[in-house]
Amino acid sequence: MNPMLVLSAAELQACDRATTEQHGIPSLQLMRSAGAAVAQLVQQVFPRAQRVTALCGRGNNGGDGMIAAHLLTNAGFEVTTLLLGDPERLSADAGAAWQDLLKQSAPSTAHVVLSAESLAAHAEALRPDLFLDALVGTGFTPPLHGLAASALAWVKESAAPVVAVDLPSGWAADLRTASSEVPVFPADAVVTFTAPKPAHLFGQLTRRWDQPVVVAPIGSPPEVIVSNLGLEWAGGALDLVRRPRAAEANKGNFGHVLVVGGSVGRSGAPSMTALGALRSGAGLVTAAVPATVQGLVAAATPELMTWPLAASPSGGISGDGLDEESLAELMEGKTLLAIGPGLGQAAGTAEFVTRLLTATRIPVVIDADALNILAAQPRLLEKVAAGRMVVMTPHPGEMARLAGISVAEVQGNRLNVARAFAQSLGVTLVLKGARTLIAHPDGRVAVNTSGNPGMAKGGSGDLLTGVIAGLLAQHPPSANAEDAARAVEAAVCLHGLAADLAVAEGDEHTLLATDCLRQFSRAFRFDLRGENGYVWLQGLPVNSIPSVCPPEAA
Repeated sequence: MNPMLVLSAAELQACDRATTEQHGIPSLQLMRSAGAAVAQLVQQVFPRAQRVTALCGRGNNGGDGMIAAHLLTNAGFEVTTLLLGDPERLSADAGAAWQDLLKQSAPSTAHVVLSAESLAAHAEALRPDLFLDALVGTGFTPPLHGLAASALAWVKESAAPVVAVDLPSGWAADLRTASSEVPVFPADAVVTFTAPKPAHLFGQLTRRWDQPVVVAPIGSPPEVIVSNLGLEWAGGALDLVRRPRAAEANKGNFGHVLVVGGSVGRSGAPSMTALGALRSGAGLVTAAVPATVQGLVAAATPELMTWPLAASPSGGISGDGLDEESLAELMEGKTLLAIGPGLGQAAGTAEFVTRLLTATRIPVVIDADALNILAAQPRLLEKVAAGRMVVMTPHPGEMARLAGISVAEVQGNRLNVARAFAQSLGVTLVLKGARTLIAHPDGRVAVNTSGNPGMAKGGSGDLLTGVIAGLLAQHPPSANAEDAARAVEAAVCLHGLAADLAVAEGDEHTLLATDCLRQFSRAFRFDLRGENGYVWLQGLPVNSIPSVCPPEAA
């Protein structure tokens, strides 16, 4: 899967113009493909919905809905189409779609609505099995008003699911927040076209976290899908982990990860990090932990090697056991360092972390207490980050300490905070949370849309650190810097996808971090694309979605 760029509303409109003007693909053909994509998704996800009401606006979004309504009628659905607005003011392509619909529909199934009163006259149509929301799309500037606002009141009172065409009506396409401050239509599935807009990645567009948000191709050539936002979808990196290994490969080809962490009472954290690195494909993994917990960590799995570190009286890593000779022994053959899970922040431990990070130059993934130790020493962080790949994986609280701001400031401006921090220090920053961000030193940011609320438990971050370390060990920056960057994105997406697969078999309330480990084999093989090129940003793909209807079918 090639990188999936995120386009602004203006960039998407430019893409559509270039598709028509430079490549000769008529805009009406694009509309027909979009309508077909909507109809196919409805048939696959909501096959039991017999009575469908399509709410259509005067713009191209409405035209997409009209074509979908026609195709659903042909597929055996009982479809009523309500055009909210004067048909004389339809866009050219929507006007053509409306005329086609009138020619091939019974008079009782397509109606023009010009007022709230006339909308109320269609009360029966406003109690369907499914709503198709095709009122306004990417080009809309909130808030909703007039007939659209009246329709929203009806839809909110209904228990019927809603399929949104392009965006739930009322959402601003360029919005980068989880929620909208103005009224918007509810949605139980969203299908957009060509490329996601910021709202598709940042917004909570559907009523539940596991409902579909899908991108459907409609014919725009890749060369016209251009953006200056510096935003991508993290799932586009998954092809990296599906490359077949060479038949003659051996464990030495896939890196040796050194996990440093642990303390008395916190042996599970480095264990999960090590398991994540092993399960994601690292050739070798060694966990260096205080001697007091070495046995507990070694029991995690027989494939894991362990290394005892001098322990302090309190059971953490001592600052006394890292002379030049012991450092050389510890680092021999290691290709990547993952440090932080379960460390604690005692003075001796902080001294050990400082020495280890300043004395080594291999790529490093820094998490948990190692982040907090660095947050207290800004100059040390600059020194550690100079001249090598550093991946930092803070949650919002750790990010606030690193950036010297409040958690509220982090959460209120996640994208800019992550991007600025990564650029200023030259690090790759994984800002965890709903819609985890992967910010790269060049300013590019990938947005992850996999994962679920069940991951909000201890151990999830430790596991993620291991997955990132394991994939980076296999795709080191010394071999290919771009692959290394993609490896981090793929790790974040795989971690969330494994959790989604686990919840699909269980429940989000009972999910444990280690449940995700059992799903990694499926996650590595799981394709977020349908056979026809649909890309599932959110939700798990429904098997065997039919190919999009050819344009002439509309």
